[in-house]
Amino acid sequence: MADGRDRRGGLEAIERIGNALPDPVTLFAVGALLVALGAEWAVASDWAVTKNLTRDVTAPLLTADGSPVVGADGEAVLQVVRDADGRPQREAVEVEVRARRLLDAEGLYWILGHLVSNFTAFPPLGIVLVGMLGIGLAERTGFIGAALKATLIAVPRGLLTPAVFLVGVLSSLGLDAGYVVLPPVAAALFQAAGRSPLVGIAAVFAGVAAGFSANLVVTSLDPLLAEFSTVSAGLLDPTYEVGARANLWFIRASTFLLTGVGWAVTAFWVEPRFVDKPAAEGGPTPPEEADPNAATLIPDETRGLWIAGGVTLLVLIVFALATWIPGAPLHGMDGKFPRWVRVIVPLLFLGFLIPGLVYGFVTGRLSNDRDVATAFGEIMASMGPYIVLAFFAAQFIAWFGHTNLGEMLAITGGRALASAGLPAPLLMVGFIGVVAIGNLFIGSMSAKYAFFAPVFVPMFMAAGISPELTQAAYRVGDSVSNVVTPLNPYVVIILTFLRRYVPSAGIGTLVALMIPYALAFGLVWSVLLAVWVALGIPLGPEGPLDYVAP
Repeated sequence: MADGRDRRGGLEAIERIGNALPDPVTLFAVGALLVALGAEWAVASDWAVTKNLTRDVTAPLLTADGSPVVGADGEAVLQVVRDADGRPQREAVEVEVRARRLLDAEGLYWILGHLVSNFTAFPPLGIVLVGMLGIGLAERTGFIGAALKATLIAVPRGLLTPAVFLVGVLSSLGLDAGYVVLPPVAAALFQAAGRSPLVGIAAVFAGVAAGFSANLVVTSLDPLLAEFSTVSAGLLDPTYEVGARANLWFIRASTFLLTGVGWAVTAFWVEPRFVDKPAAEGGPTPPEEADPNAATLIPDETRGLWIAGGVTLLVLIVFALATWIPGAPLHGMDGKFPRWVRVIVPLLFLGFLIPGLVYGFVTGRLSNDRDVATAFGEIMASMGPYIVLAFFAAQFIAWFGHTNLGEMLAITGGRALASAGLPAPLLMVGFIGVVAIGNLFIGSMSAKYAFFAPVFVPMFMAAGISPELTQAAYRVGDSVSNVVTPLNPYVVIILTFLRRYVPSAGIGTLVALMIPYALAFGLVWSVLLAVWVALGIPLGPEGPLDYVAP
């Protein structure tokens, strides 16, 4: 009992600290004010840093008689000096960077003049809103939930545990639907197999939450993080772009690794605790007391899945043909990325919207166009808190860039990291720990990355670490502690599911269940990233490990 009280007391202390923090909107507003004050301090203290750049070598343009050509402004006209092969010659130069004020007349005018454009041009805003229109509709009509349920029901009992993990990890394709749909299904399936329903809930919760950033395909999370990384990289290198597939190979490998680790933790650490317990304390339910219909699909769901599933296949075939056929809209490259990668968010929108609509009309969840419009309105209404958060996050990031503090801190911190001589794998493991601890106090992934990215992305770039690698490390740290942070909004839902089987279950019960997964996932996933970096394997098709300044 003392051990249980200690666990609950520790978590309640973390919960009190986390709840004492201001709302993320307030944190961004305060952060923007601190940026303005920091710029005042930097100017007053005459702080300056230098950065090394390369530029074209130029020389005066000469006339036929050798005299320089003078422009309308009276200055000599310059031309780029080229070598024998016609390539521009480059030279290394040092450029001084100083802070720009926000609290003087010009700075305040800039704030007012860019208040709207900072918000409307905030890249993650459009990505989230467009993606959620499609994914949100598929979730509201029940298509995503029914598909997840059908997948688990079809799994052989001997592979139930790894299947629960795999489906849980892949459920991030439908954003947060896995939190709501999968726990009761997993509990019912474990119960029907003569196993503890609590173990089923714990296993699927670990897959959904601790494995949230892994997947086998690009999800709406990838372009969202990529845009945050691109904006933050722009503080140091305005030309840098992070692609939606930047971490694809790493998250694919992570999916299989976490499935295996979760299977092992369940078999050797979590489930043995419940084998000999009575059902009232979370042990296996006697077969005669189990509900055989708890994890079944009703006829409307089955019919809707067959039809919507066929439509999904047709949509994917159309997307594939548009990518493979020469001259098709998505064939070829657009700069450094394939054209289909540039439009990944609209593709996700259509990929969920079309089968979601079909499923809704087949099952009767939707009756006419007014129902669809109403659903869209409700989806956008539910995004209100995010829109408010995005407004203040956009101002914070824009102010950080305009004052040059982001670039100056990145250069200073990056040189300190480089001079310390720490290898990149060790730096990334340390960053994973920082993010995992931060996740105990700031629950939202996008809110945390909006804080971390402008500081750490350019700082690590200055030390030669790519934004793609920093983003991958962030994903690991953010995911592994999701199952134990009291700020995860779905903790209450998971507790509700636990109490269906153990009415006395509390926070201590949940933490005792989930700590093994958090520790194992944190350790193994960090080792995977460190080994990945040490071996020099790219993180994805557009996922370099190193950053080289242009």
